[in-house]
Amino acid sequence: MTCSEGCTSCNGFSLIVLVVLAVVLNTIPLISYKLQSDELSKNPISCFEWWFPGIIGAGVLVIPAIVMSLAARKRAFCNNRLGMILSSFLSVLTIGGAVYCILVSLLALSEGPLICNYNGNSTFNCEFSMKNLSDIHDQLQQPITLRWFFSPTCQPEIPNNSVPDNSINIFQRTNTLTFSSEENKHKIIHLTVFVGLLLVGILEILFSISQIVTGLFGCLCGVSKRSRKTW
Repeated sequence: MTCSEGCTSCNGFSLIVLVVLAVVLNTIPLISYKLQSDELSKNPISCFEWWFPGIIGAGVLVIPAIVMSLAARKRAFCNNRLGMILSSFLSVLTIGGAVYCILVSLLALSEGPLICNYNGNSTFNCEFSMKNLSDIHDQLQQPITLRWFFSPTCQPEIPNNSVPDNSINIFQRTNTLTFSSEENKHKIIHLTVFVGLLLVGILEILFSISQIVTGLFGCLCGVSKRSRKTW
């Protein structure tokens, strides 16, 4: 077995694990809200799980590259130069899906969960459209501070002249890391899901780049010949 065949097998199985993880992460907010309210299509924990960054971006769009990578590995039916070069081309599709997953995850981390929307739990911003996709770049120009997560509450602060702005102590900030309230629960789920999807997207890009290089190397140098058994 050549190095290209070994790397192709490793990349294929690694992408399988990442796809499963991405799909699970994408469905966590949906399932969590379903268990709480018996409603699946109204006011989810977050806007952006309905854009399916894990199910489509880091999931469905990765499957062709996985199939081709496993088909081009040792003793598989596409274990040849053509199979290697096809695995490289399909890895470009994986990179596109992973980039989509990363962009949506960054936007979700920037905006925060719906409970941190001062206008209420409106699903208006959840609408998936080409305009919203084109606006991602503009919205990501601002730094992601995660202020919605580290603030003691997402509710608008009521001015109080007797309490200074810096009166929030460390203990109050630590409480945001617990499931002590519905707001904290939504914050933790939102942060966990989209940080996880962000990492999955990055790893998928790295494995796809590795497969592009591996596939080109396998196409140029060839694969190992199948040995014939003698009886």
